[in-house]
Amino acid sequence: MMHNITGTDTHGSRSHTDRQAADGPRSLEELRSLTATGKRVKYLHFWGHTPRRDGALGASCFSQWWPSPFTVDGVTYTTAEHWMMAGKARLFADADAERRAIAAGHPKQAKDAGRRVRGFDETVWQEHRFDLVVEGNLHKFGQDAGLRDFLLGTNSRVLVEASPVDRIWGIGLAADDERAEHPLQWRGLNLLGFALMEVRQRLREGAAGRSAGA
Repeated sequence: MMHNITGTDTHGSRSHTDRQAADGPRSLEELRSLTATGKRVKYLHFWGHTPRRDGALGASCFSQWWPSPFTVDGVTYTTAEHWMMAGKARLFADADAERRAIAAGHPKQAKDAGRRVRGFDETVWQEHRFDLVVEGNLHKFGQDAGLRDFLLGTNSRVLVEASPVDRIWGIGLAADDERAEHPLQWRGLNLLGFALMEVRQRLREGAAGRSAGA
């Protein structure tokens, strides 16, 4: 499935290619089009949620399993994975699965709850999953100044979940695979990477709006 983010272009008179280069492509299709023009693209690969040994914040914070609680409408989600699976349950009106996902002690348990959602429909899920993950990460990065600054500090780098086992949210390749630098050779959609880049752009636009109104 090729995911395209729709919406009004808010970038004025800049060409589509210039916008892609400045803000980052928002789908695999856009990324492949951008690289086809010869534009140089810088990548930031990530996978896993293990913290750095020196205690500094690293790219592992981009993982859905990274422990960074955030609260929405009075409900606290331990990780973005908890949010995603609770949202999946809400989408199909499975209140029991939603409660299990929220209360899960580990993101794997939340994921298991999401896999057991009653009334699941793959087509409906594909229509909503990307926006759901964008929304959750807006809360995750928007409510934590350190995470927000780290994400914004990636500038226009293309964020890549270099998971060799995930062909939906990742690229189906490890970071040390030479094909990981070549989107035409990716084996997955990298939906998480593109969702994070969408979050990055929205946070950047929000910060610019606040500065303009100051």
